[in-house]
Amino acid sequence: MNRIEETFEERDAILNIYYTAGFPDLNDTVRIAKALEKSGADMLEIGIPFSDPVADGPTIQDSSKLALENGMKLSLLFEQLKELRSKVQIPVLLMGYVNPIIQFGIENFCRKCAEVGIDGTIIPDLPIQEYEEHYAAHFEEAGLANIFLISPNTGAKRIAEIDEKSTGFIYMVSSAGVTGAKSEVQEGQLDYFKRIADMKLKSPKLIGFGISNSQTFHSACKYAEGAIIGSAFVNQLKEDASDEGIRDFIHSIRTQ
Repeated sequence: MNRIEETFEERDAILNIYYTAGFPDLNDTVRIAKALEKSGADMLEIGIPFSDPVADGPTIQDSSKLALENGMKLSLLFEQLKELRSKVQIPVLLMGYVNPIIQFGIENFCRKCAEVGIDGTIIPDLPIQEYEEHYAAHFEEAGLANIFLISPNTGAKRIAEIDEKSTGFIYMVSSAGVTGAKSEVQEGQLDYFKRIADMKLKSPKLIGFGISNSQTFHSACKYAEGAIIGSAFVNQLKEDASDEGIRDFIHSIRTQ
């Protein structure tokens, strides 16, 4: 059983936190991961900065732009992550767009992920058919779960296919838009959450996009095994990236 499976087996209301590698400072990546685990996060997504992050809202776009200006790139990220597993035990995923990963080399990317202890990947613009035909063998050899996304516009047939082929969890995008913090869950989103819950999928689910505070986190957890917070945490890092600031943010999410 890998770290992702163990987390879903052992914990409820899983809190998965996204942040951008190299933001706010170039060498913050592992420090932030360590502070998040110590503060009570259950899982981490480290974003690979990209110059054209089409699925991301302005907050994450800005963090990606600054990280690139700081000098972050995939080769440097893997150098930083060499010390990850001496400091962090919870599951860690890399989230990014397919273009820089292909430029780095898929086989090389997967090998580096395995070397530093990455548990899985989220690549929003990599279609499931292309993944299966060209890349799945490399991911499987490296022991990487590749996480697929569904949205309110995803049909039942495609959801069933994704459920069948998922190995980590299903990323439930809460709305048909870009990332960004919202203060509350909308009625239409609740209908979508209920519809997916009623499908009784075999794969665990985490809800992302628009999850930003205790209210939205706990609302999402009624319909899935947990939720993902990205933009709100990136905003926190922009305001206060200290270990204490990270601790206070995570505690504010956990508090009901």
